[in-house]
Amino acid sequence: MPKTAPYGTWSSPITAEALTKSSISIGDVLIDPVTSTVYHVENRPTEGGRSVVVNTKSKKDVFGSEWNARTGVQEYGGAAAIVHGGVVYLSHFADNRLYAVKEGAQPEAVTPDNKNHRFADFTVHPKHTHLLVAILEDHTHPLPADVVTSLAVINTHSKTVSIIISGADFYNSPRFSPDGKHLAWQQWFHPDMPWEGSEIHVGDVVVSAKGELSIAAPAYIAGRRGDISAAYPFWTADDILVFSSDVSGYYNPWKYSCADKQTVPIFPSPVVEDFNGPSWLMGWSHGAPLESGKIFFTAYRDGRNVFYLVGLQSGSLEEVKCPYATVEYIRRLSRDQVVFMGRKDTEPAAVVLCTISKTSPTFTVLKSTAGESDSAFPPSIISVPEPFSLKVPPHGEPLYVVFYPPRNPEYSGTSIDGEKPPCVVHIHGGPTSAEPQGLDWKKQYFTSRGFAWLDVNYGGSSWYGRRYTDRLVGKWGIVDVQDTVAAVETLSGPSHSLIDPKRLAIRGGSAGGFTTLAALCFSPATFAAGTSSYGVSDLRKLAEDTHKFESRYLEKLVGGTPELVPEIYKERSPVFHADKIMSPLLILQGSIDAVVPPEQAEAIVKDIEARGGKVEYILFEGEGHGWRKAENIKIAMEKEIQFYEEVFGLKK
Repeated sequence: MPKTAPYGTWSSPITAEALTKSSISIGDVLIDPVTSTVYHVENRPTEGGRSVVVNTKSKKDVFGSEWNARTGVQEYGGAAAIVHGGVVYLSHFADNRLYAVKEGAQPEAVTPDNKNHRFADFTVHPKHTHLLVAILEDHTHPLPADVVTSLAVINTHSKTVSIIISGADFYNSPRFSPDGKHLAWQQWFHPDMPWEGSEIHVGDVVVSAKGELSIAAPAYIAGRRGDISAAYPFWTADDILVFSSDVSGYYNPWKYSCADKQTVPIFPSPVVEDFNGPSWLMGWSHGAPLESGKIFFTAYRDGRNVFYLVGLQSGSLEEVKCPYATVEYIRRLSRDQVVFMGRKDTEPAAVVLCTISKTSPTFTVLKSTAGESDSAFPPSIISVPEPFSLKVPPHGEPLYVVFYPPRNPEYSGTSIDGEKPPCVVHIHGGPTSAEPQGLDWKKQYFTSRGFAWLDVNYGGSSWYGRRYTDRLVGKWGIVDVQDTVAAVETLSGPSHSLIDPKRLAIRGGSAGGFTTLAALCFSPATFAAGTSSYGVSDLRKLAEDTHKFESRYLEKLVGGTPELVPEIYKERSPVFHADKIMSPLLILQGSIDAVVPPEQAEAIVKDIEARGGKVEYILFEGEGHGWRKAENIKIAMEKEIQFYEEVFGLKK
């Protein structure tokens, strides 16, 4: 018989130790185009956070425990490995070199020993398979303004690296055509981020008698600096390139023909959905070609993924069932099959095989991330997402949030008459990003104890079109804070009455940490507690100290450079307003974070301590921008909930 107890005090089998003991995440899905063998990359917190390439069918690691398939390109990394003809190529995080390895053998370095060179996002020439093109990020001169990014060819026979395309500030997604005669890529320039303004280019591939690869006649295809983003190129045939462009206001698929040099939208009229998100990591893919002129695509609707079969020639759009809330890394396996990483509302992430038939697609789980402890959790304990579309006063701008109510089969509710649950208000990072739906045990860790959880996809978030994303231009620290306050006021108000307005804890990491700190400063009466993980406290310092990829990001988010608008940087930076923070604050930070250095956390801690405010600070040695080690993930989870229990007076 279910019992009652005050919200936030429920006993739960979902412990931090259980979640970190056997937890893994999927960092990529890889297909060998020669053998059709499926591989995936596992991120393993219990092994120090290292990333491992695994043969999905045999479940065997491709390399030993001393290897880590991870790259530091753009700091966020991604696309650290590729497979071709039974050979796995991986960027080894310890020395940044590229290695080649066959299953059962030892990895062999195929690039020179140079820790200043970082590699990512590889493409193997389909005929001259010893030639790979990759992003090369050269840190010989380590200041962000001096880091040089280019496209380079790696000759795995001679173990040499040669630059073939340079001149732009950034490159992404190099892709050989199936016949190896063309190379496509994405590029962009400061001060743009790739989702603000980026270009697709295509060049002819020339391989000399000596086996040297070069690019001839590079041609601009689509996109524009400042206001049109073109991204995620992939080939459907030897001379047909498909990519996404947001020229309509939403990322929709376009195509380019090498034969007639024409670039056209695939759809006869724009579809009001984004067919991809911002490229924070390299290697993401949102579509894959099938036979019969069809492309398997995913798009975003109400913050969730949907599936489409798209006619390349006709522009037809057929929606097919999608039981997954979140879908990433779509890869072609065969004429009617794709593989991807998918996460359902009630099941953890998995590597999934999708077979497209004439009736409806079928889905087969090839690898689940569920650990042994997951089976101990009853399905009825899972709180499923409830999306809301709200209106922000005074002009009624849209605001998208996702609510997770308290849920535990052992409890029917609260034992206190009229009590509403305390709520953990989560702010995603970026800030140009979004919080995905689908099972996340971290959220269930709280909801199973009688907390509510609220994800706020404030104005500026992705997946809702360019206009929604652009709401944050010049207004970071304003719109995100106002939207978050509006969300909790609406959901705690008489129209919904879902949460306790006096027991709100705001939390976030990175840019979400900035919004957390800003909300505590500029709306001090709204939140009773806050947790900032590797959050920004000083915008000027961030502009001065951060890495190349984001070194000019703030110019648009804030409305100028620190030199042009110093007063705005100071007005928006929580470190200069720490005296306004009235609520207890928990700050978590990694010691080797190159994106948001520890000085950002320590400055605001010092200010709060100086005036006698309540602040707790934990520095995780050896961690960067996020926690990769199991022991630190466990400490962070346990400390955060203990902090809220103390602040809200919930300790038993």
